[in-house]
Amino acid sequence: MAFEGLSSRLQEITRKLGGKARITENDLKEVLREVKLALLEADVNYKIVKDFINVVQEKALGQDVLKSLTPGQQVIKIVRDEMTELLGGTSSKICFSPNPPTIIMLVGLQGSGKTTTAGKLANLLRKQGKKPLLVACDVYRPAAIKQLQVVGNSLNIPVFANENSKDVPHIAKQAINQAISKLNDVIILDTAGRLHIDEELMQELKNVKANVKPHEILLVVDSMTGQDAVNVAESFNNNLGIDGIILTKLDGDTRRWCCFIC
Repeated sequence: MAFEGLSSRLQEITRKLGGKARITENDLKEVLREVKLALLEADVNYKIVKDFINVVQEKALGQDVLKSLTPGQQVIKIVRDEMTELLGGTSSKICFSPNPPTIIMLVGLQGSGKTTTAGKLANLLRKQGKKPLLVACDVYRPAAIKQLQVVGNSLNIPVFANENSKDVPHIAKQAINQAISKLNDVIILDTAGRLHIDEELMQELKNVKANVKPHEILLVVDSMTGQDAVNVAESFNNNLGIDGIILTKLDGDTRRWCCFIC
């Protein structure tokens, strides 16, 4: 899993330091070196790693860790606390509209896993008491609509599609009308992607946003993309203003879990 590599390294550090009544500055440097290697192997941006290590070192020395009775545990706690802060100290949740339906627009490059994510998200929200509607807004990729229908059928979640139209904003508006009539309180738009970012893709997404005014725009990114995912996120954010990011395939490559810590 994504955090196993870093977790095992921290456990090993704790084991090494656990039996010591005191640790020296050299011991601390060795600990931080292990943490640094773990983060770099996880594909974290070098500058972020450098700043992170400096902060941990400053706090470890500033809190007189070297003189404490449990120096190893205190160092690990500092690393854990700073890691939590780096990843985001607070949890974020989808903001549901007080006047349903809430419209969630999934965007991203082709192959990032938007359609599968749409199904998983719909299933999760249903477990929370929502009544989701999946909407097929990818009218270009072969069998994209069929794929979403298969996902919806497997989860027993309704799917709206208009295979006779290529007008994506119109399809989205039709879906809203159906959601209102069927009392669906969440709409999930599965939009089209491209193999690369281009003006045509962005313009279509801008048109959808302008016409249906989604409450949440979530960028779906293949976590195996690594640090280049940051460039993708910046491009989508500059063009659309994304509200959140969903990383897919985190179990596929343990080196890529930190692709957005940069």
